[in-house]
Amino acid sequence: MSARKDLLLKRLTEEGERTLTYFRALTEAQLAQAVYASGPGWDARGVLAHMLWTERAFNHYNRDVLNGGPGAPEDFDIDGYNAEQTPVYASHTAPELLSQFEAERAETLRLVSQSAEADFDRQAYHPFLGRTTLEEILKLLYRHTMLHARDVRKALEAGQPLTAASDG
Repeated sequence: MSARKDLLLKRLTEEGERTLTYFRALTEAQLAQAVYASGPGWDARGVLAHMLWTERAFNHYNRDVLNGGPGAPEDFDIDGYNAEQTPVYASHTAPELLSQFEAERAETLRLVSQSAEADFDRQAYHPFLGRTTLEEILKLLYRHTMLHARDVRKALEAGQPLTAASDG
């Protein structure tokens, strides 16, 4: 295996396991804690759902890139997508979300494992990163979970949602 593939697999595996362990330990009250004061206003369970649907969407787009496609459409609206997905997952329990996230992360790992070294240099579009490589999109997947888990921890420690000044 290549050093890039090894590193991606290591980081995606470790961060996925850390995320699952962290969210499995949260109580129902903690899962109901508001995390963001602005934007979608997700509670911790909503953040977990967001991480799931993001992983699911980018598994779809990453498969497209590996098949020679462009990745996400250039007119992809992140805020619109998040608003659309929030009610879809509203009735899912935390164990259901965790199980689905675990399955999606396993699919991400499978895609990385089956990729050739040159695949990581494939050009693709990502709505946050813009035109980039598949490698950078995969890195963002593990960073995405790290950042949102950090925000959940901060909101739980503060006992209140993060404001624009306190998040980040």
